[in-house]
Amino acid sequence: MRGASGGRRGGGLRRIVNLILLLPVIAVGLLVSLALVYSALTPPSTLMLGRWLTLRPVDRQAVSLDAISPYLVQAVVASEDQRYCLHGGVDWNALRDVVDDEEGPSRGASTIPMQTVKNVFLWPGRSVIRKALEIPLALVADTLWGKPRTMEIYLNIAEWGEGVFGAEAAAQRWFGKPARTLTRGEAALLAAVLPNPILRNPALPSRGVRAQAARIQTRMNGVTGLMGCLKR
Repeated sequence: MRGASGGRRGGGLRRIVNLILLLPVIAVGLLVSLALVYSALTPPSTLMLGRWLTLRPVDRQAVSLDAISPYLVQAVVASEDQRYCLHGGVDWNALRDVVDDEEGPSRGASTIPMQTVKNVFLWPGRSVIRKALEIPLALVADTLWGKPRTMEIYLNIAEWGEGVFGAEAAAQRWFGKPARTLTRGEAALLAAVLPNPILRNPALPSRGVRAQAARIQTRMNGVTGLMGCLKR
């Protein structure tokens, strides 16, 4: 009887261990499946899901990349990821610079694909674990979605104010117009507030936001020739 009891306990322990070992495989399979679904359907961000779960309003109108002003695409590339068309989801050169930087990580190491998968699959805040997960997810997203679709998802889930998500909602909220008609200056202002969209207002920009928008407009001139990957 003792042997049978010990065998049952041993079998139960093995099943638990096997289940624990399977969890990462299940998680990877689920994320890849979601990524495939999101190739066609525009996903919510985890911030949007959090607001829905806490019964707070969400303003988001998903639109195609063709319905967004090219100026906004250009401004976001100039501000967030100037090598967008030159890397495969992760800018390894920027990451090496971060590792070598004694003052700690810089925002420039986070590419648009990394920011996109963070917003879609991961949690807000900063942590080494989350950053480590961003890297393989960004590589997968860049492969499955491609550059135009990744940009389209990013511009539909980026936060541009309290409860305001995506370029269309941002353009309507702050400038009273559709995203496709944003001017070069308005696009630069929207890109300038992305690092802190809750405290910065693109419609009533502070001196710092105006200065950042001016710098972005200057950079936009330099990235025009590096955006061939966004042509469909």
